[in-house]
Amino acid sequence: MSEFLTTRELAAMLRVKERKVYDLAGKGLLPVRRVTGKLLFPRDEINEWIVSSGGLDKAAPRELAESPTALPVVIAGGHDPLLEWALRESRSEIAALFDGALDGLRRGAGEGCIAAGLHIPESGLNSWNVATVAKLFGDKPVVLIEWAKRTRGLMYRSDLGRSIKSLADVRDLRFQPRQPESGSELALAGLLQREGLQKKDLRCVDAIERSETDLAMAIAAGRADVGLGVEASARQFQLEFSALVVERFDLLIWRKPYFDPPFQKLIRFCASESFRRRAHELGGYDITELGAVHFNGP
Repeated sequence: MSEFLTTRELAAMLRVKERKVYDLAGKGLLPVRRVTGKLLFPRDEINEWIVSSGGLDKAAPRELAESPTALPVVIAGGHDPLLEWALRESRSEIAALFDGALDGLRRGAGEGCIAAGLHIPESGLNSWNVATVAKLFGDKPVVLIEWAKRTRGLMYRSDLGRSIKSLADVRDLRFQPRQPESGSELALAGLLQREGLQKKDLRCVDAIERSETDLAMAIAAGRADVGLGVEASARQFQLEFSALVVERFDLLIWRKPYFDPPFQKLIRFCASESFRRRAHELGGYDITELGAVHFNGP
């Protein structure tokens, strides 16, 4: 008999679902070891835990209320090229619905996703996401973890025959906007304020683009001259790029889905050499603090 129990074995032993075991492990309420991304439970310590503490009867006090059940296995919110790639390559089976950071907040609050990608500027572009999450989710069992720091700036075609360093330099050019729910538009408002400009000072085209990739594609195709996007997308389409701000892209996730197999599969993949290599190849990413916790709800 093995000295360790798997998640499935412990769930059968306790007569609960595996999801409940992940939840208890995540809350630190039972003995657990993490080995190469897997959860293993020392049999002797589990037996002592059941006898001494009353086991499940004392493992779920009111202040550790569970996350909502049956959430759609979807990551919503802001678009990120590296995250989009990792969801596919990790075979996590997590779907993506990237329609803007504010849309992700709305879907998260409405229990319409397991996680949301956020890059919401605060304090004049000096901080990101935490105050917003604390205000809207302060009493919820959610965690805000860092995905990456990424460089955002002005992307444009080299055939314009000019160097663009600031928003003031683009007022006579066709500017490509994003949807109002996007974190990019929030960052744009902060950058315009920093330069003493308003959005009406820009020659915005009528259409909007709903992702970082679509924004770069529109400029590369000549439908607009310049836009505010991430360096990774500018590189993908061989566009010129002038950095304006480094933003932090975080994942807001309900605590229980964090420990479920799909998200754990994604997290394990992010520790791989292929993930690190991809982040480097895309450019404009700093993933050294990936996984750092910036907010932890009750």
